[in-house]
Amino acid sequence: MYFSVLKNIYFMKTNRKKILFVLFVLIFLVRISVISQEIDNQINNINKKIENYQKDQDSLYLILEELKLMKITQEISTKGLPKLENDDTLISHRAYCLVYEEEFEQAKWVAHIITPDVMTGRVGRTNDFRIDSLIKSGSSEEEDFFIKTLQPDSSYIYDGFGFDRGHLAPSADFRWSPVALSESYFYSNMSPQRPEFNRGGWADLEDFLRAYVYEKNVSLFVVTGPVLTDSLEVIKRSKNKVKIPDFYFKVAFDEKNNKGIAFLMPNEELTYPTEYYAKTIDEIEKLTGIDFFANIDQSKQSFFENQKEIEWWLPEKQKGDVPPLNPNDLPKNYFNTIQAKHFINNNEKVTICGTVVSTYKSQKGNVFLNLDKQYPNQVFSITIFSSSMMNFTYKPEEFLKGKTICVRGEVSEYNGIPSMIIKNEKQIEMLED
Repeated sequence: MYFSVLKNIYFMKTNRKKILFVLFVLIFLVRISVISQEIDNQINNINKKIENYQKDQDSLYLILEELKLMKITQEISTKGLPKLENDDTLISHRAYCLVYEEEFEQAKWVAHIITPDVMTGRVGRTNDFRIDSLIKSGSSEEEDFFIKTLQPDSSYIYDGFGFDRGHLAPSADFRWSPVALSESYFYSNMSPQRPEFNRGGWADLEDFLRAYVYEKNVSLFVVTGPVLTDSLEVIKRSKNKVKIPDFYFKVAFDEKNNKGIAFLMPNEELTYPTEYYAKTIDEIEKLTGIDFFANIDQSKQSFFENQKEIEWWLPEKQKGDVPPLNPNDLPKNYFNTIQAKHFINNNEKVTICGTVVSTYKSQKGNVFLNLDKQYPNQVFSITIFSSSMMNFTYKPEEFLKGKTICVRGEVSEYNGIPSMIIKNEKQIEMLED
């Protein structure tokens, strides 16, 4: 191109100034072309550097994941395992361990650690359910939960047996590691859970413990399992006759703060909040015969395994909340705050009991009391209008706070929350001074 331009200049019948101008333009174009080529070269070099950096970064992440898995394996083996009985065979995966009960075709318990890495983990569900080849007697399998039939159009028809493949160590606790998350789908980590339980209260408990790790920025040792008894029914259509647990437990230990907690939940739809099902680790040990965290110093065990300080485990915004009262501990025809919803707008006077965890007095002088849970998570609220204050010998918003009371009246609904209007102190009964 440039040779053609020079040729034209040579044969041009024009003055010297025009020739110089054309030469200047030609030199400028040549320079621009050289600069453009240099820029292209730099872009290519930077792209290669980025590509190499990404390869290095991927390699570093793999090394980091491997180191974390090695640490978890070591931590579980030295601190997180229950005591092994004579007939127990320890099955060790990269991020959790278990003992399998062949008679019940599921794990007796699964031990794992929830680490702060769960807060930044972004690995998605793999759903690669598969037989655990480490179980010599054979683990449960797909045909224990449903039958899958291939259709001519390559689609499948699923014939379920009515139970979810419930994770004992939840997959979401391993979302920081592709290896660990994939291993959580071994059938040895599954137990038959009713869908309304697995997707409801059980999932809430799993979220509850992850929220604790997030707020406290600690690692949490967790052991999970079904309560296995000889009287359990089996899934009749299952290939290996998997037994259906009536209850599940989780025990958790925060080594940094020396705190322990346990939970026991029935395998059914749960209507109470997570904290209602809290137990001590000692209570679960007596129920199951399992000696949890057996490698930890006995005096330390004795301290945290006898704790049930539920407020410590609650998220900061729920501090001050208390579990609903156990209905079995209440007098006949007395009900707790969770049961109150069954009496909404039935025009019947009932007695509802709970602990006054928060109070509020408006500028107009109306008083609002929340039982068991504070605003905005309240489960039952009481309203005393300013016109009724003359019927009280005390200031309800001050005197009743922190007290466990029973109130009698009709239950209505306000913004979806069971509520009751109280007109005088005779409608209030103190359960404790």
